[in-house]
Amino acid sequence: MKRKLAYSGIGFILIFALAFSAYKLMNARDYQLFGPITSRVETQEKVVALTFDDGPTDKTGSILSLLEDYEVKATFFLIGQDIEEHPEEAKKIVEAGHQIGNHTYSHKRMVLKSPSFIKNEIEKTDALIANIGYQETPVVRPPYGKKLIGFPYYLNKHQRETITWNLEPDTFFTKTEDKINYVKENIQPGSIILLHPMYDQTDNELQTIEGILQSLTDEGYTFVTIDNLFKFKAS
Repeated sequence: MKRKLAYSGIGFILIFALAFSAYKLMNARDYQLFGPITSRVETQEKVVALTFDDGPTDKTGSILSLLEDYEVKATFFLIGQDIEEHPEEAKKIVEAGHQIGNHTYSHKRMVLKSPSFIKNEIEKTDALIANIGYQETPVVRPPYGKKLIGFPYYLNKHQRETITWNLEPDTFFTKTEDKINYVKENIQPGSIILLHPMYDQTDNELQTIEGILQSLTDEGYTFVTIDNLFKFKAS
């Protein structure tokens, strides 16, 4: 009886350890089982990448106008379903010269999904991005940053990298001022900043974007796309 209880205890510990490890791996911003993953580029140059997840939506024009005011190029990780719903808004991003990323078709967590599901999520969105006139291979970011085995395996198989981030003000704060201060206090050369302005109905995110653009510009930072950020990577 005692031996059975001991075995049960060991089994429980092993299951807990595996579950905890899977959880950590799923949420990791800078490591995964297959292929390269980048949350920040190692560089001494004061360059950062501003990235937006989700959309496009009817907020696209306001975001583009603000970026134009600061002469900044950003990277937009777009959802396939949203491209289908707002194709003209998606085309505006391309025409403005910004980088487009693939944020999957349905924005479902890329965890415990079949290889065929993952393949369809990425390739269907790739096709939609090509249809709006974007000619480069899109960089890829998993929804919510969550991925286990299948998603990075697919990307690695096709020589594509997982792009995450190292600064996420929306996750920790709701007030615009707090978000801006968080970025200012934690910014590093080569940082990748994540924001979610596409579904915001308050314009607080626009204020956050402008605050980040102004404050980091004042500190001597230059904003670049993900592709251009990699050009500064220390050898």
